[in-house]
Amino acid sequence: MRPRSHSSDRAVATAASVGPFLLLAVAALTAGPGSTTFELLARPGDRRDGRLYGIASFLLAAAGLAVLTVGFGLPAHAFVGTIVLLSAGALGSQLVRTVTAEHALAAAGFVAAGFSAGAGAQWLATMLSGDAVAWQLIVFLTASGSLAAALMREALFRRDDALALVAVAFVLWLLAWLPIEITTTRITVGLGATVVLGYLSIALKTASLAGMLTGVWLGLLAIVVGDYGWFALLVSFFGIGGLSSKYRYEEKLRRGIAQENEGARGSGNVLANSIVALVAVLAAAASPEIPGSERLYLFAFAGAVSAALADTLSSEVGAVYDDPRLITTLEPVEPGTDGAVTWQGELAGVAGAAIIAGIAAVAFDPVDTLGAAVVVAAGVLGITVDSLLGATLEGGVLGNEGVNFAATLAAAITGAGLSAAVLAPA
Repeated sequence: MRPRSHSSDRAVATAASVGPFLLLAVAALTAGPGSTTFELLARPGDRRDGRLYGIASFLLAAAGLAVLTVGFGLPAHAFVGTIVLLSAGALGSQLVRTVTAEHALAAAGFVAAGFSAGAGAQWLATMLSGDAVAWQLIVFLTASGSLAAALMREALFRRDDALALVAVAFVLWLLAWLPIEITTTRITVGLGATVVLGYLSIALKTASLAGMLTGVWLGLLAIVVGDYGWFALLVSFFGIGGLSSKYRYEEKLRRGIAQENEGARGSGNVLANSIVALVAVLAAAASPEIPGSERLYLFAFAGAVSAALADTLSSEVGAVYDDPRLITTLEPVEPGTDGAVTWQGELAGVAGAAIIAGIAAVAFDPVDTLGAAVVVAAGVLGITVDSLLGATLEGGVLGNEGVNFAATLAAAITGAGLSAAVLAPA
């Protein structure tokens, strides 16, 4: 008898992993209105269509992830944990909604149930497979996955758990791949800071629910993947920037230039100002495996956060002063005009960049006096790019979030480039 090849074993394993999900998807599609299965699992859209399309698409997405697990290296514990946390989270959210209509509490129910069940599922998967996975990593992956899933369901893939499932699985795959060592202290502080930051964001109304989920998830990543210094910079932007939107809010409201939702920033605004910094944190952690040094990515991170806070303060403070001028022509324009600047706003922006530079100088050894100047320069360039794009492209080619992203990207590149050019080699 010829021995079975490795490819044959893999095919059998793939079929065994994918088959149950496919069979369940078929069973879901055959369950019609009136059946116990349909009444238990149907969503509003399913009831309208008369088929369990939501559950079926979720199961098909799970089948696709099973293929990635068997054949392409998606960790089995991350695969199992993702499916369980999405399922348990959705159930937890629904249970909360039977008691209260408060949207934030339903999201909290999703995160709490998803985290509890997902962590248990990951631990069980590692026990059954014999994989040596530290419990700190399991807790970190599950907490990150629960927050990311809640955010995606809230802001990106509303009512589409299949897309959220795939996206969260890839997030956990990336985080599990990073060559980082997670200590008990770091993960404990990270979870505590996440809870406190989330509560304060909602209590002070500095961010919408989606904005809060974005901020606390990025904060958790900054602490665990980066360090406390990375978190200090990020939370300074969130805190000072969020409170600045309340500055003379009634006056901004009368001028028609106030942030919506009583100044609470949404996920689009938070992500646009933070996504470059997030990539820099992840790149710094992955620096042993990718081109570039940790110091290079540190200055990219500091530059991006410097520009984000500088732009926020420049906009929120400058908006309440008269006689703004368009940055490209210096002609007087109405307050709130895209690309308009005031000297008070520019001064506030420089102060914001200086705040981030000062914190970076205290928190990071590589950021000396010259390094702090690099961070300030990156932030000032960022607000200049923001104003120039606002005067030329915003409202046509780019939206406000696109302008914010481009400004922080330009600042990150400037921070990294200047650090390599003017600072002593690491």
